[in-house]
Amino acid sequence: MDKVKTAISRLKLYWLAVLFLTIKSYILYKVGFNISSDNMLQEFILIINPLSSAVLFFAIALLFKNRLRNVMIVAFSFLATLVLYFNLLYYRFFTDFLTFPVLFQTSNLNDIGSSIVELTHFADLFLFVDIALLTFLIVAKKIPAVPRLKREPIILVSLAVVLFLANLSIAQAERPQLLSRSFDRELLVKNIGILNYHVYDGYIQSQSRAQRVFADSSDIVEVKNYSQAGHKDPDPELFGIAEDKNVVMISLESLQSFVINNTVNGEEVTPFLNELIEDSYYFENFYHQTAQGKTSDSEFIVDNSMFGRASGSVFFTHGGNDYNALPEILSNEGMHTSVMHANNKSFWNRDIMYQSLGYDQFFDVDSYEVTEENSVGWGLKDVDFFEQSIELLQSQPEPYLTKFITLTNHFPFELDEEDRMVDEFDSNSGTLNRYFPTVRYMDHAVERFFDEMKEAGMYEDTVFILYGDHYGISENHNRAMSMYLDKEEITPFDTVQLQRVPMIVHIPGHDKSETISTVGGQIDVKPTLMHLLGYSTRNDIQFGTDLFAPENESMAVLRNGSVITDDIVYTNNTCYDKEGEEIEMETCEPFVEKGMNDLEHSDRIIYGDLLRFFDSQEEMNLNPEDEDTE
Repeated sequence: MDKVKTAISRLKLYWLAVLFLTIKSYILYKVGFNISSDNMLQEFILIINPLSSAVLFFAIALLFKNRLRNVMIVAFSFLATLVLYFNLLYYRFFTDFLTFPVLFQTSNLNDIGSSIVELTHFADLFLFVDIALLTFLIVAKKIPAVPRLKREPIILVSLAVVLFLANLSIAQAERPQLLSRSFDRELLVKNIGILNYHVYDGYIQSQSRAQRVFADSSDIVEVKNYSQAGHKDPDPELFGIAEDKNVVMISLESLQSFVINNTVNGEEVTPFLNELIEDSYYFENFYHQTAQGKTSDSEFIVDNSMFGRASGSVFFTHGGNDYNALPEILSNEGMHTSVMHANNKSFWNRDIMYQSLGYDQFFDVDSYEVTEENSVGWGLKDVDFFEQSIELLQSQPEPYLTKFITLTNHFPFELDEEDRMVDEFDSNSGTLNRYFPTVRYMDHAVERFFDEMKEAGMYEDTVFILYGDHYGISENHNRAMSMYLDKEEITPFDTVQLQRVPMIVHIPGHDKSETISTVGGQIDVKPTLMHLLGYSTRNDIQFGTDLFAPENESMAVLRNGSVITDDIVYTNNTCYDKEGEEIEMETCEPFVEKGMNDLEHSDRIIYGDLLRFFDSQEEMNLNPEDEDTE
């Protein structure tokens, strides 16, 4: 016991730093990341999981010489605190934790200044109080310099390993197959700690990069067979209905379905979209399937009928892969393909990725006249964006497929006073309160665009696909959301339902319209549109199905492993019926297995760059005469 006391006394600053980081991490888990525990064992794991990484982290500082040891302990404490704080900022908007691919997306930083300011709080300064205290103890010489060390660093590193293995063993007993669930980052942080999670994330990312090196042409065979087994024949009445027409796809920034046909302060939030739905095909159970890549994820999913990455953005990590994307397929068939987005071309690596996807043209911010007067938040206002885009549309050869990406309804949801058409909601969340006016403005902008298309004589020959790209209101605003939806609380079941986004197919001159209850997601857009244009997808590699197909499986898989069908919702290791009541897990298991297989096979394609072995021109049969329905 005396030796232990002596060891602690010799390393006072070291043990204080370990204690402060452990306590700070635990408080942040509970207050900042809202991590809950279902039992005492989970709470115990949450308390101890920062300990092993703290012991190891500061043991490295002890390897420095003489007085520098104390300085490095403070420096390492500051570095660890920055890791915690950057995760906190990221979590406040995305309800997720940072990954290495996200950290390397530095080219986006110049565009997110206003969002970061919105996410910082004055109370955040308390995270750095222990740094100031440790610094004071050194400067005031309250704690002497660490003496000469011999075996202590090795002993402490060994202690850290023992603590981690003990932590991991308890966590594995509580949550079997923990490390195989790398897509569930909250589960990993909850069980092994945030610093250990980042080490594990680095290992996972290095594994994914190695997959391309060892992949060969034989790997594509299994994936192709799995993918093509899910092919569904199209609706014979709708197959080819959009043949030779122009296609306009509108990615509606941060638009969730809970505002559709709903009001705020007695005013309709989306009056135009509500009216458009009455004259269109509207999918009321359509889900976004994005993860950390957000808008870029939705673009990737829609264009490829594959899932994005569980961490980071495919646009950044695999921009040089070969793809068999919708724009490339249509471009090869003589259709001009383009994107219109009034943002920097390098944002989300779009200038590189769009070439890989096969787009013929990208109209970025340099194609628009952007001034302080016509900009707000993230850039050009939606009304001005659509108005200036009409002339760009007219400059294109026909038929064309053009994707529009809106900006105004983007966090932190800023809007000029003259553009407000509804008042803010009144709740404890400024984010949710501001969301409704910016949604209303975007709805107005889309209405203006439709009017301008009609005035320019371009409306009748165009098919319109409108969809929400990802959620706008994260789980951090559940209390305010429960107020708006008049619920006692937002449950995990409700959280999944809030991932629904609008999906509207509007075909001018078509005499049918319908609200369709089929469950689907962004991964289904490509095969749906291909069939409307009259192209077969029988031999394509994709993981979605035609939403209009009579035998559509009516299922959506989210990137976090959640699964939704007509009858069940699976999320957070819990099975629910469609009323939100917990039911036996056996009911969900077949769908969960299918969802995991879809995610796994899609990941294999991306990480292995397997489509470089797929000859799309030889494999795909685009001749509509060979489709069974013809």
